[in-house]
Amino acid sequence: MRRWRKLMAAVGVAATIATGTGLATTGASAQGNPYQRGPAPTTASIEAPTGAFGVTSTTVPAGNGFGGGTLTYPTDTSQGTFGAVVVTPGFLSPEIKWYGPRLASQGFVVLTIATNTVWDPPATRATEMLAALRFLVERSPAKNRIDGARLALMGHSMGGGGTLEAAEAYPALKAAIPLEPWDMGKTFPAVRTPTLIVGGQSDWIASVGQHAIPFYESIPAGVNKAYVELAGGSHFVPMSPNVTIAKYSIAWLKRFVDNDTRYDQFLCPIPQDAATSVFKGTCPHT
Repeated sequence: MRRWRKLMAAVGVAATIATGTGLATTGASAQGNPYQRGPAPTTASIEAPTGAFGVTSTTVPAGNGFGGGTLTYPTDTSQGTFGAVVVTPGFLSPEIKWYGPRLASQGFVVLTIATNTVWDPPATRATEMLAALRFLVERSPAKNRIDGARLALMGHSMGGGGTLEAAEAYPALKAAIPLEPWDMGKTFPAVRTPTLIVGGQSDWIASVGQHAIPFYESIPAGVNKAYVELAGGSHFVPMSPNVTIAKYSIAWLKRFVDNDTRYDQFLCPIPQDAATSVFKGTCPHT
């Protein structure tokens, strides 16, 4: 944990998240929630390829502690600031770009990154994700669109392991979504961030019995958490557009980054979804 404190001091994320320094904090208030963005959700709206917001994208060059990527964010300036999400790929994998427009069009600033090298282990990917958060809120073209107190992480495979390591180090993150996470020999009893873990039933690389399920079970019972297992899912499902991953990720981010209880309906009671072989979690949410 001492190593992680030094890391957080180095990348400067802790102060940024805690204070939102230099960021606009006002936004449109709806039904008492100043963070609510977009129309009332439906199953169709969270399953659709795009949401209610028009978006724009720009390429981010390598540097700033990570391997570059693509920044995608809503063009709407009438609703105040948005929560922000960094999405990280797995071992040997390039940037996974489809999450950018899918999530941004629902009302988030999204940075899909590449890692400095494709071989980076989970702990290194965690460092890069935190550096990407700092870049988002301090230097990115969308920095004035971001609420620095509402940040989230997503990652696939070793990027999923990095997501958990970063969430364990800094529980002020509002949401974490590890996708078929890989992190050998690890458990995460110190995680306090609301965490949605997605596993693949047929994943033989990050088998759910060795990775996703033990990770989920190691997160304390008092933490908001869920485990979704994709029926027949291989390790590579998160790399291409997938409705099941998208809709539950959107619902999780909306619920915990935007504090938007309109999205509870998609998570509680636990859904009976033919696309999943296992779905469990904490309900009701706190």
